[in-house]
Amino acid sequence: MTTTADIQFPAKLSPLFTAHRYKVVFGGRGSGKSWGVARALLLQGIEKPLRILCCREIQKSIKDSVHRLLADQVVALKLEAQYHVYETEIRGTNGTEFLFSGLSAQTSISLKSYEGIDRAWVEEAQNVSKKSWDILTPTIRKAASEIWITFNPVLDTDETYQRFVVAPPTDSVVIEMNYHDNPWFPPALDQERLHTLATSEEDYANIWGGQCRTSVAGAIYAREIMEAVKDHRICPVPYDPRLKVHTVWDLGWNDSTSILCVQRGRAEIRIVDYIEEHQRTLDYYAATLNARAWNWGFDYLPHDGFTRDYKTGRSAEEILRGFGRTVQPRERSIPSVSVEEGIRACRMFLSQVIFDQGKTARLVECLKRYRRSIPASTGEPAAPLHDEFSHGADAMRYLSLVASKLTNEDDVAPPIRMQQYMQIDQALGALG
Repeated sequence: MTTTADIQFPAKLSPLFTAHRYKVVFGGRGSGKSWGVARALLLQGIEKPLRILCCREIQKSIKDSVHRLLADQVVALKLEAQYHVYETEIRGTNGTEFLFSGLSAQTSISLKSYEGIDRAWVEEAQNVSKKSWDILTPTIRKAASEIWITFNPVLDTDETYQRFVVAPPTDSVVIEMNYHDNPWFPPALDQERLHTLATSEEDYANIWGGQCRTSVAGAIYAREIMEAVKDHRICPVPYDPRLKVHTVWDLGWNDSTSILCVQRGRAEIRIVDYIEEHQRTLDYYAATLNARAWNWGFDYLPHDGFTRDYKTGRSAEEILRGFGRTVQPRERSIPSVSVEEGIRACRMFLSQVIFDQGKTARLVECLKRYRRSIPASTGEPAAPLHDEFSHGADAMRYLSLVASKLTNEDDVAPPIRMQQYMQIDQALGALG
């Protein structure tokens, strides 16, 4: 019978055969991590009966799972006498069973059927959400049960990377594996590796080196964020009381409202704070801003900020003025231009921006993840994706359109109502 001693494994995977609550294997393509984990689980499953759950964030069908990988390894290891491969599961003759499930559709109640699991293997774990982890980890509670995790990292802010690499739980073994750790790295993959090395520095570091990206693949502002990181423009940015603080808004209700707090230096734009909330009324935002004893400038609203709400009969501009905010009038606020025109302006503008590392972390995350939708019918990038990251990116786009108007002077332009009063006074004076 085939045993562990008969099979060769990369040296780095030896901890898979010692007891640990969490076994985390991450890195780049061609490292053999998924292949090695599949082999290790199959071998452990013939040594004693195990219930093994193989899961990922989204599994629409069995084709999305590691079922095929495990089935191939059953053949490669000549374990056909020990395992029967069925359409949706794999069963060992000794009672071992491999089950397959997606996590995103699960609840704490639906996962109760997996409480007797001995091993949970989470593949492509870079996509697993905080909610899924919070449900899965306490569910795998059987004595001596283990959670095995394999993934290629994307961003260092991803939940899985933060949870299991940056700050791993107690009794974790964390293994970084890349192509050079795989003694059986195939020549065909080496040609792909060399091509990526020659064509894209960041792609190579992520795909083959297992390093985190500065933005998601296909991000609209990927190059600009990479330059901001290289230039150390994501750093502590203290409020300067000598400079005005202006705000730039993207308004929402069910969607988020995003507010940039901005100061203009001699040759740079400093974003000193960022506010993002949803289902909050304008009095909340006004109070939040007014609580800061800052040298306030002007509030810049998008075009919908000047449209009167049919329920209240008042616009956002009017409401904010009522709470003591100094809102720029429509003609001096954010111009209405196409999204694509705004994106082009933002790309040229971002080289001037310095982000406060702590207070604008969410804004930077939005810019890292702002990308285009790709319809399945065409496979080509289309309009920007409207999701939880688009609102911060929209506010940044608006800032690029008004950056030239920001000033540290008080007397830029009187509110529209004052202009109207002056015109009336002049007209009355002319009538004598």
